[in-house]
Amino acid sequence: MPTPRKFSAAEQRRLYSLLETPFSPAEIKWWVVCKGQRGRRGKVLPYADPRAYTDRLNQLFTPSGWSRTYNMAALPNVVREIDGREFVTGKVLMSCVLTIPRLGSHTGTGEEWADAEMAVTAAEAQAFKRASSCFGLGRYLYRIPERWVDLDRRGVPKRLPALPHWALPPDVIIGHGAEPKGPIDPKMTGKIEAYRASLGPGVYTEILSRAGFSHDARLIPNANRQKDTLRWMEAAARGYQRIHRISSEDGAHHLEALLDHLKLHSIQELPGLDALRFLVDTLESVTPQNAA
Repeated sequence: MPTPRKFSAAEQRRLYSLLETPFSPAEIKWWVVCKGQRGRRGKVLPYADPRAYTDRLNQLFTPSGWSRTYNMAALPNVVREIDGREFVTGKVLMSCVLTIPRLGSHTGTGEEWADAEMAVTAAEAQAFKRASSCFGLGRYLYRIPERWVDLDRRGVPKRLPALPHWALPPDVIIGHGAEPKGPIDPKMTGKIEAYRASLGPGVYTEILSRAGFSHDARLIPNANRQKDTLRWMEAAARGYQRIHRISSEDGAHHLEALLDHLKLHSIQELPGLDALRFLVDTLESVTPQNAA
């Protein structure tokens, strides 16, 4: 079978330009990398979920037009220090080879403490993103400096910093970094805000950011965004209802064990949608009699 020809120089320039284009602001999340002595302020950095990377690759090359392979190793007997105390644990080491036929192949590495929550998943994500950045995908995020923000009592940022204009995709830059504004429905704002207590701050804030392009229900730019945000809230609420239904029947002990695994006291403390999906999927898999 003949080897497929490589992309021409012009095609490569076009593809690299598309790979380097920043993600939509709705795909960007922020994590607290360190806190001040009193815990009232913290430094945050932006990041994008691995799904944003796979979506871009699928869009440009189709799902069958690229591939990735992982190799994992474990590093045992590593001393870790937390809050001044030392204990022996290990590290998960991961490498990811990302291949785009006719364009090339790059390798990225990731690591995570073995005792960390979902250590393998975290190491995989880090390795995949680093391999992707070699093609220019998501690389711009490394250029955004840490920012100090105020934190609430849970350690969650009260308000997130705005992305610089150069870190926005062209269609957003043309709009001067803002979603087109339009009439909003105050009643719908109230409906959205009503989900804060039932969903918890983590899930609620992520939906506001990804669907509403905002971190305050009153600042969602237009009615279309309001409708999208409300649909996301309703879908998340159905997930919570499913959890309550399973745990009220035969899955209470499973829920308790999963929350303990996630180091949470209640489902209102879920950090985001990924954790919610994990909880629902796992509960349904271990209690199949409730799946009907």
